[in-house]
Amino acid sequence: MLASKAGDDPEDILSSSLQTLYDFTPITHSSPGSIFTYVIKPTLLPNPNSARVIELGTPDPQPSKWDLHASSIWVAAVYLADHVEDLELHRFQDREVVRVLELGAGAGLPSILIASAYRNARVTISDYPDEHLIRTLSENILRNDVSCVARAAPYDWGTEISTLFGADEMENDVLFDVVIAADTLWNPSLHQRFVLSLVMSLKYSPDSRVYLVAGLHTGRYTIQAFLRSIETDGCGLVVESLSERQVTAAQTSRSWDVARAENEDEQERRRWVVWIVLKWRECDLT
Repeated sequence: MLASKAGDDPEDILSSSLQTLYDFTPITHSSPGSIFTYVIKPTLLPNPNSARVIELGTPDPQPSKWDLHASSIWVAAVYLADHVEDLELHRFQDREVVRVLELGAGAGLPSILIASAYRNARVTISDYPDEHLIRTLSENILRNDVSCVARAAPYDWGTEISTLFGADEMENDVLFDVVIAADTLWNPSLHQRFVLSLVMSLKYSPDSRVYLVAGLHTGRYTIQAFLRSIETDGCGLVVESLSERQVTAAQTSRSWDVARAENEDEQERRRWVVWIVLKWRECDLT
């Protein structure tokens, strides 16, 4: 849930104005270097004395890395945080530890929320190895007092995954029960590398899941291209569920349909995100 910060950020003011005057749902929040505030739902607070807000510095990557689009908090990240219960982490409540990885984390909103709200979560928050980006992630972890259960990790998709683990974890060959990512499908040239990272990092278990949330602002065909890459290069990963969810309406969803691209305009696309759940193919686990 976004906190009200009227007058704080020119980019937020512009987004609010577009939504009010033209019914344009914003696709980003905050601007490089600014502070973004998120209010945690009371039902997620682990105890009455828990912090009720998350404060995040927004990354400001080096100019050569502006094409990462990591300098904003995207609507998909906010939507994922707002619906973190849909990750069904309660499935792991009897475990001492559930390991969560976020890829392409940006400011790290969903991951830091998970680290704040779930007692048994151990969270790795990763993004491209840009010095400014990783420093901001590390500062956000400290700012929200979750350093005992969360760590920032530099990671370039498609490369070997040793940077995602501490030395003790690598010794025990620990992988992740849950992998999350928000708005990471916008560049088709990176799909193969992204899928490879999912395959390498997700624990080979029937309980393991990947949760991806993607806005439609880059078009439906980009997301369809990713779904095809799962079919051809998923190495045993399959789509468990796939739906479109309306950003501004509670519990409004519909089935995925790439053909809607022929008739919808930008205003309509901004109203929706795509929620994708991946799992290991059952026949490969037996």
